[in-house]
Order: sequence, then C-alpha cells, then structure tokens
Amino acid sequence: MEATAESRSKRRHSGSAQFIRPSKHVKGDHFEIEFEDTTEYNDEDADDDINMLAEQDLLAALEQAQSEPRMVPHIASTGDSVEWQRTIESVVRNVVSIRFCQTCSFDADPAVTSEATGFVVDKTRGLILTNRHVACAGPFWGYCVFDNHEECDVYPVYRDPVHDFGILKFDPSKIKYMEVGELTLRPDLARVGVEIRVVGNDAGEKLSILSGVISRTDRNAPDYGDGYNDFNTNYIQAAASASGGSSGSPVVNVDGFAVALQAGGSTEAATDYFLPLDRPLRALQCIQNNEAVARGTIQTQWLIKPFDECRRLGLTPPWEAAIRQNFPKEIGMLVAETVLPGGPGFKSIEEGDILIKINDELITKFVRLDDILDSNVGSNIKLLLQRGGRDIEVELGVGDLHEITPDRFLTVCGASFHDLSYQLARLYAIPVKGVYVSEPAGTFRFDGSDKGWIIAKRYILSLPDNAEHPLTLLSPPLSFSLDSTGLWDFKEVADALPPKPLQPMSAQFVTLDNPGFAGASDLVRSFVRIACEMPLKIDGYPLPRKVGFGVVVDHEKGLVVVSRAFVPYDLCDLTLTIAESVVVPGKVVFLHPLQNYAVVQYDPTLVQAPVRSAKLSTESVRQGSSTVFFGFNHNFRVVTTKTTITDITTVAIPANSMAPRYRAINLDAITVDTSLSAQCASGVLADEDGTVQALWLTYLGDRAHGSKDIEYHLGLSTPTILPVIRQIQRGQIPNLRILDVELHTIQMSQARVMGVSEDWIRKVEQDNPQRHQLFIVRKVSCGPVQTLEEGDLILTLNGKIMTRISDLDVMYDHDELDIHVVRNCEELSIKVPTVTTTDIETNRVVVFCGAVLHRPHHAVRQQISHMHSEVYVSARSRGSPAFQYQLVPTNFVLAVNGVSTPDLDSFLKEVSKIPDNTYFRLRVITFDNVPFVITMKKNEHYFPTMEFVKDPLEACGWRRVTYEHGKPHSGLDTGILSDSMDQGVD
Repeated sequence: MEATAESRSKRRHSGSAQFIRPSKHVKGDHFEIEFEDTTEYNDEDADDDINMLAEQDLLAALEQAQSEPRMVPHIASTGDSVEWQRTIESVVRNVVSIRFCQTCSFDADPAVTSEATGFVVDKTRGLILTNRHVACAGPFWGYCVFDNHEECDVYPVYRDPVHDFGILKFDPSKIKYMEVGELTLRPDLARVGVEIRVVGNDAGEKLSILSGVISRTDRNAPDYGDGYNDFNTNYIQAAASASGGSSGSPVVNVDGFAVALQAGGSTEAATDYFLPLDRPLRALQCIQNNEAVARGTIQTQWLIKPFDECRRLGLTPPWEAAIRQNFPKEIGMLVAETVLPGGPGFKSIEEGDILIKINDELITKFVRLDDILDSNVGSNIKLLLQRGGRDIEVELGVGDLHEITPDRFLTVCGASFHDLSYQLARLYAIPVKGVYVSEPAGTFRFDGSDKGWIIAKRYILSLPDNAEHPLTLLSPPLSFSLDSTGLWDFKEVADALPPKPLQPMSAQFVTLDNPGFAGASDLVRSFVRIACEMPLKIDGYPLPRKVGFGVVVDHEKGLVVVSRAFVPYDLCDLTLTIAESVVVPGKVVFLHPLQNYAVVQYDPTLVQAPVRSAKLSTESVRQGSSTVFFGFNHNFRVVTTKTTITDITTVAIPANSMAPRYRAINLDAITVDTSLSAQCASGVLADEDGTVQALWLTYLGDRAHGSKDIEYHLGLSTPTILPVIRQIQRGQIPNLRILDVELHTIQMSQARVMGVSEDWIRKVEQDNPQRHQLFIVRKVSCGPVQTLEEGDLILTLNGKIMTRISDLDVMYDHDELDIHVVRNCEELSIKVPTVTTTDIETNRVVVFCGAVLHRPHHAVRQQISHMHSEVYVSARSRGSPAFQYQLVPTNFVLAVNGVSTPDLDSFLKEVSKIPDNTYFRLRVITFDNVPFVITMKKNEHYFPTMEFVKDPLEACGWRRVTYEHGKPHSGLDTGILSDSMDQGVD
C-alpha cells in the first residue's frame, strides 16, 4: 500500500544513535536497518536526528537549584518565568531515556533497536508511561536511564491494542542515588491556548525541553503510512519541533501536570502531535487496582469530520442543531471510515454513516466512545446513525479488543507466524482472521522480499520434513507467548515428523523454435534453476536468498556448475527445479576459491526427465571468433543470439570495501558483442552444434555509491573447469592449492622501467604473440608467512615463463612453487608455499548476542595486511544486543573483559563465564585499525549462544550446537535469529 500524502509528511519520534538507513516510508518511530535491501535513502528521516531546534540553556538556574550531578536541560523559549524553571526542575527528575530492542518482527513492526522517552507515573509500583510503538507489539528487551544516569531494566505490563501508549515497569529499589518522583496525569487540562513544555530525550544525547502552545485538541490521529497507526482517537496539536528520541515524552503545563503524551510530528513543519491522556489514565488506574484493562471494539474506524462535510453526507438540520446546542464548542461529528468485514459492525454500519447516539446518549467525542465500548465488552449497545439523511438504529455486540490482538507467535524454518491483528486487518479492510507471516524467511520468503504475507490455510504442524503442500517444515515449530515477567516464553508445540521419502517425478522440457541455432532446444535440457537459501549471513554475502541457473555437466551423477554469486558458501539449503516442474534438494560439492563457480549435486534417480549433460569444449575460444549467446533473462526466459567474442582479458573483480565478500581474481574473463549479455545472469556461449565453449556467470563485486551491489556478467572458458569436473566425476573432491596473491597484468613498457631485461622481453614476445604481458603481485593475502611481496613481477613459475593467467594453474597440485621474480630491479628465485581451499572456506560459525562470528574469510584476508584476531563479526541480527550496543560487522574482537580472545575457542570460553543479563566489555578493532571498547549486556533468553560446525557426517554438511549457561547441549534451540541481518559498516 502506498503512503498517503499526509503519511509522507509525518514521523514518530523515537530515534536511534546507530542506524545507517531509514525505512522506505516515513513511519517515524524507528530507523530500520535491512542491509540487503536497496531502498534509497530518505532525507526526511535523516532530518529527525539533526533538526532539533536550539534552546535557551538553564544551566545556571539548575546548578543553583540542586547539587547532585544531572543532565543539563534546555528550553526553547527565552525569558522563562521562575515558575516554569521550578516546574522543569521538578519534571526532569521523573523523565527517563528508554533504550530498547524489539527482538524480532511482530505484527506491523520490524525487529529494531531504538531509543525513546518515558516518564514515571507511579513511583511505588515502578510504572513508566511511554508510547505503544516504544513498548512494542512483540518481544521487548530494554532498560531506562534516569536523570542522574542510573540504569534499570524495564519490561511492558500493558500495550494498548490501538492507541499509541504503553506502560513499562521497573524496580524502584534499584534506583539508589536519587529520589524517584512521579507525574500526575491531567487530561482535563489540555486546552487550546495552554502553554506547554515537552520534556524529552534528544536522540539519546541529553535531556531537551521544548516549548509550545496547544493549538488544537480535535485533530484526527496522524497517518504514518504502512505499519502501525493510531486511530479512533483525537490528537492534540502544537508547534514544538520535537525530534528523534522524543517519543513518549511528557507534555506538561506550568503546574507540572502531564496533560498529553508526545507521539509524532510533521517533517514539513514544526507541528507536533500529542496523544490525550484519558485512556492512559484509565489503564494506569486499572493496573494500580490490579484490574484487567478491558478494551471493547465494534471493528469500525471513525474519523472526526466538520459539520459542513457532515451536511454533505446527509446530516439533517435538526440533528445538527441538537449537537451544536449540547456541544457548543464542537466543530464536527464522528463518521464511519472503515468497517471491517465479519466484525460486529459489518452489515449494520456503512462507510459514511454519521454517529448520533450510543445508548440514547449524544456522542461527539472519541473519549466517550471508548468509555462506552470498554464498559460493555460482551454486551450489546444501541447506535443511532444518520445515513443519507435517514435515521438508522442498530444494536451491536461489543467484542474484546484484546482477543483480536496477537500475543504469541510461531517460528518455523526461521519464519514467524501469528494471528492476523486488528491493526493489519484495518490497514487492508479485511476480516480479522487468518495467519500473518511477520518474518518471511527461508521457504516462506515468497517473493524474495521482507514484506509480510497473509496465509489462509494452516498446514504447518502436519507436514513432514521436505513436504511441499503448500508449506515446508524443516524443524520443530516453537511457540512464543508473553508471560507475567514481560518476557516472551517459548515451548515446543510439535515434534518434527520424519522426512517424507521423495518419489521420482517426471517432466518435459520446453521446445525452442530457433532456426538460427539448432542446438538451442538441446541446451535447454542442460539447465536447472537453483534456489539457495542461507540461514546465516557469513563471509560478507549480502543476501539471504538467491536464484539463478546452473549447467548440468553430468546428468548421470547429477552434477551442476553454477556461479558463486548464487551459491556463495555451503552453509545453505539448495533446491533445484528441473524442466520448470520437478523440484529436488541439492548439496554443495565443491567451491572454487578463485574462479567464481561452484559444483552442486542432486539425486538423478528422483528425476524422470530428459536431462542432458552439456558437452563442454576442450578448446579455448579466441578473441574475434563467432559464438552463440544462450542466456536466461530476468524473467527466467531463454534468449539467444549470434554474436562475437570481443575480448578475453585477465580480470580481478573489484573488492567491496564496505563488507568484504567472495570475489573472483586471477582468471581470464570473456566479453561478447551483444546487449543481452548485460541482461542475463546465467547462460553459456556455444557453437552452432550446442557445444558449450564458455559459461556465462554472474560475478558479485563492489557496491555502487555505498548502496546497491554491482553484478558483473562475464564468460569463463570451459577448458578452465574441465580438470575439476573430471576429478569430481571420479569421486574425488578437489582440495586445490592456490598461490594466495592477487595478480595484475603489466605491459612491456612498464616492465622495462621495473628492471626486466631485453632478453626477458624477447622471451615474452615469443611465448605470447597475442598479448605481450607479464604479471605483477598487486596484493598478498594476510595469513601464513609469504615470500612473495607486493610489487614483485613474476617471470617464471616452476621454470616456465608466465605470460597467460592460465599458466598459474600449475599451482593447484603443488605444495610449493619455484618462482623467478623481479624485485626492486633485481632478479630473484624464491620458493613460495601454496594454501589449500580447506584453509580458505569458513568451516565454523559462532552466533553470540545476535552477532555472527567466524574466522576472517578469504575476502577479508585479501584486503587487510595484519590479522588482528580470528574472531570476525560478519553480521548481526536486528533487535539484538550486538545491534543495540554497536558491535558492527567487519569488527574484530580482541578481548572479553580484558582477557585476550585470539580465536573462537578462547572467545567461547570467556563469554561462557558471563552471567545472563549482565554487562561485559569487548575490546574491538575496526577493519581500518581503530581500536575501541564497547560494553554489552548478555541476553540468553532471546539470543542464546550457538555454534555451527562443518561436519561431513551430517545430512546438510553442518552440525549445530546450542549453549546453555555456558555449556553446549543438544536441546531445543530457543533463540530468535532475524533473517534480515545487517552486514554494513556504520
């Protein structure tokens, strides 16, 4: 749903001190990180963090008023009276800064880490009033900081299902160094013309006090676009220019009473929106009396509309006169805006109906409407409406609003499900029933995006592993529900059924009518579509899911070659679709460390289709020769054309400086003279008979202007991959040895300057008449002791002159190479050790406090000169402690609580000693060598420590271990691991 013109100019105010990309629509309360998203930056959101108006400093007055250290408040107006200064001094003692996480996506809210404001309303019970979008609809984890910088954990005891307020609880006995006060709620004092102050948290930096005058008390609730919105209440309006972090701030009058609750504002003006305190006061009184907060609904949204518009809708003069006589200050009436199908008001109330009476009482206020509904849950009420000038009387049952507000969710395969909420049903005007996918992940990422989905039928608990009718269950589902402590507890609700035996399926490939390329239809039979789901983001790869095509190179063994841009590592779940019909599981067999391809395998006995092994050419193509381009476009449709090979040149894909990830280096890439090459991510170059001369692959490279990842489309000659394929066909998994350096070509003019003799230049010209070139070491990877140095110019490898990058292939089966180089204008012969692919690929991952940690992968070692430690932060979950306390991807962890942790073993040993819900210190160093220390609070309830270890004996190739109280166990994994992780650099 598109945001309305109004929603684009609104924002809520809870801010954050660490986010790097605002959400697509200006929803206001949080900045939402989704690193894999490519949404453009919204400057309006950035303004929330930086456009706080300057205010007059009250430092001198407050220093005289109290002697204890405290935050320095500021106010916007000049010449404030002594009364206001005394009021502010009293109020600020009751205002708290709230730092919180919603640990996973729930209802309309994503997993998020943010900051906001609240204020104490009951010092004895430890109750704090704030916004509902701060208290969160789902799992909440947070703490508050008082004016004297004492900290205390908080948890929600009430979240209103509709209105934007919630109540948090803290332990007053934890506050040792100041006397906690409380603010009195006086909704009756919010009147037009009243001078007010907004006492809030300015993006976590300091206490800020802004001045204003109430200009309206009858505004409809602001619309922030998609997601959570308040409705069925009037809002108070004033010009206070509040900014990020001020959500939940008290709006006080000169006597120090709270008259409203800060909730949002406009990005295009200085206007702010405050929630009236009538309903928060009632909820507070119910909690103080140990009573349930009853909330009634007839599932109808109302709007205040002025009398002139009501007359156009059919309001008759007698009723207008009666309303104006009884409510002389009113300017409008309540009009039905949305009536949900299947709700109590359905078929009795219509959109455009004007509300006249409830139970024979004239109604013009939302406050009175809420009073009546909340007092009649489970009972009937009588409504008098006007519809097109006619009186309509209806009798309705009042439903329980809490019953249609989800308070538990189910996790399956990393995705989260819960009952559809009233909030989302109202957004789309649909019945409040069905299941909502709040966290799409894995199999349930239906269109590749993070948006939620509504599903009508429930098959989840009855499906065995790998079943597909219509949803897939890969692990026992967990149910999370809210308990009395504010934590969402969990339990296993179903055992995983045994895997369903897979049965062979048959299908036919499409036939292509392409008279210009007779082998096209045969080539179609050599392609399969591969979907790769990645439960963890490791090795800097930015996406949780990727789909592309692979080439079948041995249909009898089910071997397929595919780009590493689609299958970046083997901690993944592969499904292969054959002939657009047969879906079978697959596994990763081999990952080439340099040349950007992977070999995957499926069980050919499950496929009854005429799959054909592609015939791979043993001869390398030449520049200028003709070829047929055969590719799959963005619609997965086959496109072909005759073309010419324009160039074959040695390339190194540019490194991604923001998040190092796998990239191809030291290989010859092919380009062709057709625009289709840029449109197709997968394909081949073939001759007229269908013999494949080169694979057309996607190469993942740098990031454009720090946002969208750049993909390169290039060809890889088939003779390059044939030795590996033949070894795998013999049942041997290659463990290639490589020279761990990045090479660039250098021309003879440069070679002369660097000290290459005329004799060597003659040898180069004779060895490679087409390309007079040598290779220079551009970068030596960090790791074992290297004997090559950056700037070395290579003359020979094992006695053979090196003028082609393919000459480097001799390294694959040698532990050591004899290399003759020119260094500083002198010739040297040196022995250079090689490394194996098993030394390069990630084989162990630790998840701690929402951070994904592993040994620095190959791309990191290619870009740094010194290995700080073997504990590297690859990603972090939104809403996790790692996110909240700014443990940033690309950081290295050096020490825990002062103890050095050079590797994952020592790191696990130290963090296992840390008690739950306590702070600890991490010494960290950035990718660009800047050391610093952060403090972080451990949260084992939502983010237990887990370890993933590569294990060839496991069906998926990996084994998971979950730690409980610092010890590994094989029990139920109860953690929340967001599928959308941040991998960027703050």
